[in-house]
Amino acid sequence: MTATANETASKVPVFSLPQTELLTVNVSDIPVLKDSLGPGIDFQPLFLDPEIGVWSVIGTFAPGSELPIHLHTGPVHGFTLKGEWIYKEYPDQPQTAGSYLYEPASSVHTFAVPRTATEPTVVLFIIYGANVSFTEEGQFHSVLDAVTVMKLTEQCAQAQGIAPVNYLTGGSAKFSVD
Repeated sequence: MTATANETASKVPVFSLPQTELLTVNVSDIPVLKDSLGPGIDFQPLFLDPEIGVWSVIGTFAPGSELPIHLHTGPVHGFTLKGEWIYKEYPDQPQTAGSYLYEPASSVHTFAVPRTATEPTVVLFIIYGANVSFTEEGQFHSVLDAVTVMKLTEQCAQAQGIAPVNYLTGGSAKFSVD
């Protein structure tokens, strides 16, 4: 016999949030938003929570693609699924398929896929906070965070003729009593 989530939760001596279903998406059901962060830089949003500032995306990067210099306001987890990439500041530490990377908050670097790469690079990123990007001269360029990625997802889907994208998201701020 299969127990319901509420039946299971009632057996433990702690309080839990009610859960009526698993919050899950399949990457194959999420469209790839082409050239969304520049030529050859695509992404798929998995989880975007603007309230706590956490966002999880799969990025696909063409050989030779590069992101601006950026500072992370929170930590980042990166798992390379396919291909290879580097931070230009650490060229002797390439990330290849199977590499797991942890970046502490306040780290600054420049993401790049070598022009010599023979295939697109695919990376799962779980990012806390924002990427604050700068020009080569050190001038402010842009901010990329969960709120921005939500809007970017909407704009890219519309521009590419794709139905609204179904990704996971966090709750909404509200009063406890109406």
